[in-house]
Amino acid sequence: MTTNPRICSVGDITIGQGHPLAIIAGPCTLESLELGLEVGKHCKAVCESLGLPYVFKASFDKANRSSINSKRGIGIEQGLEYFQAIKQELGVPTTTDIHAPEQAEAIAEVVDLIQIPAFLCRQTDLVVASAEQASKRGKGVNIKKGQFLSPGEMAGPVRKATEAGCENLMLTERGTFFGYHRLVNDFIGVADMMELDCSKFTDLGSPPVCFDVTHSTQLPGSGEQTGGRPDRALQLAKAATAIGVHALFVECHPEPKEAWSDGATQVGFEVFEEIIQSAATVRVAI
Repeated sequence: MTTNPRICSVGDITIGQGHPLAIIAGPCTLESLELGLEVGKHCKAVCESLGLPYVFKASFDKANRSSINSKRGIGIEQGLEYFQAIKQELGVPTTTDIHAPEQAEAIAEVVDLIQIPAFLCRQTDLVVASAEQASKRGKGVNIKKGQFLSPGEMAGPVRKATEAGCENLMLTERGTFFGYHRLVNDFIGVADMMELDCSKFTDLGSPPVCFDVTHSTQLPGSGEQTGGRPDRALQLAKAATAIGVHALFVECHPEPKEAWSDGATQVGFEVFEEIIQSAATVRVAI
C-alpha cells in the first residue's frame, strides 16, 4: 500500500503532488459562447503569464437554484457545442458539472473532467455513471465534498468511483455548513482530505484536492439569491495554497452582478488576476 497521493490527468494537465498549482476557472454559467471565450481567454492569459496550468469551467445547467424563477442555463446540447468550440479555440481542457446519470455519456465525450456537485456527491448512480464513462474515454472525475460531510467521509464517494473503474479522480473542498447561512473552511480538514485513507479499497493513495475559492465565500439560504463574501476570496486562496492544495477553483465574470448565477460570489477580472498572482507567489514561497 502506497501512501503517496495519486494524480489526476485532465487533458494534457497533471494535477497532484509534485506538479504545478492548477487553476480551474470560468463563469458560473455558460451564458453564451462569447462570454465563455471572453472569460476563458482572460483566465488562460493570467495563468500562462504565471506558468500555471489552466482548465476552463462553466455550467450548462444550474439545477440547484434558490428560486424557481432563477435562470438555469443553455442546456446540455447547446452547452456541449460551446464546450467543443471553447476547447478548440483556446486549446485548454474543459470541465462541467452534471446532475443526472444519463448525462454522463454525452459529457464524457466532450469535456475532460466530469464534476459531481457537492449536494450530489453521495448519489451512487451519478457517481458510478460518471466514473464508468470517464474510465471508458480516458477522462477524469472531480467530486466536490458535500457541505454536510466530514473530510473522512469522502472516502465513500472515492470508493464508489474507484470500484466503478475510475482511478483518475480528484476532490474539491467548497466549505462546510456552520449553522444557518454560513460556510466555514476547516483547513485541518482540508489537510486531512489530502491524506484521505483509501487503503481499504485501493493502493493508489488519496486523490489530489482542489480548493473552491469562490463557492467557499457563499452565505447559503440568504434569500431568493444566495449571498456571499467575495471580498474574502483572496485570503481563502492564499490560505489554501499555503497548506499545499493541488488546484484552485475560481468562478469569474466580467460583470459579476449581471451574471445569471452566483453573482454574489463570482469575482471580476481584476480580482481574479490578484488572486492567481498571490497564489502563485505563495506556491513559490512554500
